[in-house]
Amino acid sequence: MRILKTNTLVNLASAMAVLGAPLSAWAHADAASISKDALVSEPQTVSCELENGDTSTCTKYIVKYLPDNLSIGPFCPKTTEEKGGVWHWDGDETGLYRIDEAFLNMLSEQGYTFFDEKGEVFITDVRTEQPASDNTCLQASLDTSVEMTVLLPRVPVKSEKVTELGTVAKVGLALDGVPIFADAPSVLDTGHMPALDTCGGHIDPGGWYHWHATSTDINSVFKRDAVDAECSLEQNASAKFAYAFDGFPIYGSIDYDGKIPVDLDTCNGHLGPTPDSAEPIYHYHASTTFPNLPTCLSGVVAKNNFSTNAAQGIGAEGGRGPRHGGPRHKGGTPPGFEQAANKLGITANELFKVVEKNGGRKLNISAAAKELGISEAALKAALPQPPR
Repeated sequence: MRILKTNTLVNLASAMAVLGAPLSAWAHADAASISKDALVSEPQTVSCELENGDTSTCTKYIVKYLPDNLSIGPFCPKTTEEKGGVWHWDGDETGLYRIDEAFLNMLSEQGYTFFDEKGEVFITDVRTEQPASDNTCLQASLDTSVEMTVLLPRVPVKSEKVTELGTVAKVGLALDGVPIFADAPSVLDTGHMPALDTCGGHIDPGGWYHWHATSTDINSVFKRDAVDAECSLEQNASAKFAYAFDGFPIYGSIDYDGKIPVDLDTCNGHLGPTPDSAEPIYHYHASTTFPNLPTCLSGVVAKNNFSTNAAQGIGAEGGRGPRHGGPRHKGGTPPGFEQAANKLGITANELFKVVEKNGGRKLNISAAAKELGISEAALKAALPQPPR
C-alpha cells in the first residue's frame, strides 16, 4: 500500500488519519535506538529523498568498522582438523553446516576442494589479495579507519511493489550498529567461500564487519538444523534486532505472544503488537531457516542510503574492488558468462551486473530479461547452468 506523495510529516500524518491507521504504526524509532558502541558521532535528522521521488526526513548514522566490545569469528579453519564458522551450502546435500572436516570433505567430493594434501585450508585475505586457487576460504582483515554512513527513513512509507533482496542486497542496520546484507555469494557462482562466523557475520573486503543473519536469534536456526555451532551473543527470539533500510523494525522469529507468527506477508512482515508496542505496528520477523532475514522489503528506502570510505567492497565510491572475493576466473565474470553474453549480443560484464542486481543465483528471470530488453526464453536459453 502506498499512502500518497508528500513532502511533510504533517501531510503524511493527515493521510494516515484518513486511512484509519495511527501514525505510530509506521514511525521509526528515535535516534537513540542504535548502540553508542558503534557510533562515530551523534545521529542526525536530515532531509533525504526516497527512491519513489518523495522528499522525507531520515536519521543519519555514521558507524564504525566494528562496534566496541563485539567479538567476532571464527571464520575459516586453518586446517581440516579445526572448526571454523558456518556456511549455507546450496549444492547437493544443501543445508547449513559448520565449516569442519566433514563439511570440507563433502565439498571436495562435489568438486570443490578447499584444502591441500596436508589438510591445510586455502585461505585468502580479500582485503589485501586475490585468491590464488579455484577454491579458497575467504576472510578479510579489519580496517580500523573505515566508517559507514546509513540513512533510515524516520517515517516509513509502504511501497507499491516490494523490493526483492538478492545476493548481498542491503537489508538494514542492527541495533548494535552492524549493517545487514542478504545472502552471501554462492560457492557455485564464484568457486570461493566467504565464511561466516557462528553469529552469521563476516568482514567485507573493505575491512568492516556486517551481518548476513539475525544474529540474536540464530541459535534457533542451529537447533532446528542440528548444526554444531553456537553464537555467543545474547539470544532472544522475540526481541527487536534491527531496522530495515525502509525504516520498519525487524524482530526475531517469535511474536510478542511467544508464538511463531502465521499471518506474515511475502516479506515476512505483518501489522501487529510487539514487545515494544501494544499498539499494532508493521514489522518484519526473522525466519527459522538460514539466512533468517526478510527476503524483500515492503517499504520505500532512501536514495544513497549506504556508503563507506573503504577503498573497496560494498558501498565503496565507484564500486571499486571485489565483493566477497568476486568471480573466480581472470575475465571478471563466472564461467559461461562470456558465451552467454555473445549469444545475447552484450558484454559479459553487462550480463553479470544484471544477473547480480536481480538476485544472482536466485535470479528473477522476468526482471532481468525486462532490464536487458529480451524475452525470458532467450535469457534462460543463454545463461550457463550452475556447476554440480
